[in-house]
Amino acid sequence: MATYTITLSAAEDKALHAVALDAQDWIDNAVHERCRIAMEEIIAAEVQRLLGEGKSITGTKDDIVMAAPIQSAAERNAEAQQAQAEQA
Repeated sequence: MATYTITLSAAEDKALHAVALDAQDWIDNAVHERCRIAMEEIIAAEVQRLLGEGKSITGTKDDIVMAAPIQSAAERNAEAQQAQAEQA
């Protein structure tokens, strides 16, 4: 399990409290929802990949995500930068 910490300026904190009853709950919910969406995207792509290869789909959603051969955003970004450098 990963833990992330963020730092807000006083103005950002005040602004967050203007729209959220509980800042920590709001932050937790925002991050968990974005992760849920990403997981659904990964699962959909992985199911299509496995079906296309004639393989069975087993395990929980977490299992499918963890087994999926996906690149991180940082890896995709590095590849894009490398491709741009090669074209220059």
